[in-house]
Amino acid sequence: MARPVAGGLAKAAALLVLVLCMARRSDGVGVNWGTQLSNPLPASTMVRLLKDNGFDKVKLFDAEESILGALRGSGIQVMVGIPNDMLADLAGGGKAAEHWVKANVSKHVSDGVDIRFVAVGNEPFLTTFNGTYLNTTFPAMQSVQAALAKAGLGGRVKVTVALNADVYQSPTGKPSDGGFRDDIRGLMLSIVQFLASNGAPFVANVYPFISLYADPNFPLDYAFFQGSSSAVVDGGVTYENTFDANHDTLVAALRRNGFPDVPIVVGEVGWPTDGDANANPEYARQFNQGLLDHIASGKGTPLRPGVPVDAYLFSLVDEDQKSIRPGNFERHWGVFYYDGQPKYPLSLRGGDGDGAGTLVPAKGVEYLKKQWCVLKRDADLADQKVGDSVSYACGQADCTSLGYKTSCSGLDPRGNVSYAFNSYYQSNDQDDQACNFGGLATTTTVNPSSGTCRFIIQIVPTDPTSAATTSVAGGVATLLAALLLHRLF
Repeated sequence: MARPVAGGLAKAAALLVLVLCMARRSDGVGVNWGTQLSNPLPASTMVRLLKDNGFDKVKLFDAEESILGALRGSGIQVMVGIPNDMLADLAGGGKAAEHWVKANVSKHVSDGVDIRFVAVGNEPFLTTFNGTYLNTTFPAMQSVQAALAKAGLGGRVKVTVALNADVYQSPTGKPSDGGFRDDIRGLMLSIVQFLASNGAPFVANVYPFISLYADPNFPLDYAFFQGSSSAVVDGGVTYENTFDANHDTLVAALRRNGFPDVPIVVGEVGWPTDGDANANPEYARQFNQGLLDHIASGKGTPLRPGVPVDAYLFSLVDEDQKSIRPGNFERHWGVFYYDGQPKYPLSLRGGDGDGAGTLVPAKGVEYLKKQWCVLKRDADLADQKVGDSVSYACGQADCTSLGYKTSCSGLDPRGNVSYAFNSYYQSNDQDDQACNFGGLATTTTVNPSSGTCRFIIQIVPTDPTSAATTSVAGGVATLLAALLLHRLF
């Protein structure tokens, strides 16, 4: 009889922790935790990284058991995501949603995980999806809401959807003229009504970097927070940065349709550090510190003055297995490298990031041997096998730091080949066969890193039985390798 009593006390203690967590305010600094890495750090290490750096909130893209388990009792508020490929099943209602809630919310809430939100879908209305999720997203949201209510969590865990900022727009470019996209306006109004009725926030992903990347004429200083020579004047309001203008375009869209008080959460916002001419640590620090100072000021935006911005940085760590279809920068959004090392000083509570509060590295990280895979000195660059080997390596591993004005753009041709070889070698956990390439490669204990170009050493895999085998999409890999080979010769 002792075991049931002990179990009951444990459950009660977990619930007490949760209640105390729920009593906390919902503001603070959030961050997105993605897991598309060849060798992710252990979940426990990542949670400690979050806590050591003062992140109050985390947004997950899926309900991974190990991650939610590691967040138990941490006091970190959690937004759990549901991938788009699950929307059709959940839209059917009934048991599918109930089973999902039981396994991924109820279980963890009772164990002391502070789950605040469920984000049903991730940017499902992107035009690139060609309407794939238009008929399933909202029904899936309703099904999950009903399942939460049935589980007694309807008032505690809010259902929302993470939307790309392309669901709203302004025909004049002025925020005050903001409205929802014409082709989905009716659907958006149904969703916003649902959010308002349930006290849930509108979650929008905002990317000033993408605006700059997509438009060569976009004014660079307008992407940051230090003032702009290309400010947008909207009536009596002057917008000196695109973040506030984008945010208030959504505020105007909500107002115009009768929902002035729906809270807004910026689900993703950040700046990459590599893979493009405008993606570097200096710009990333400038943007992210400006954003964090903006949040810390509590001044809000022109259309919501005095309402602190609620946002989740994108992202926590780099992910070397993300798709690079949008651009090579996609694998470099982290404020930390793959191994939990900070990329640049950053103060989460505002300030210049040079003093107290700057980022601290992950603790207890274990690395593989200090050795790298490089091109042999006597290898001939004109050998067809070199080009074929680089193409293969970059198709299987990450070569996105090679390119015009990237961190490794200063390498000579032999250095480019060595970088590709080492990337493949490390992603395969330094397997001897991964540093052969038809006899062209060899290992070295001399670090080949040069300037801003880092030749990595892989961390010890969490699952030793699984070396990375995931490759980028064939067409993208072929294009990347072709561009690289063009630079080599």
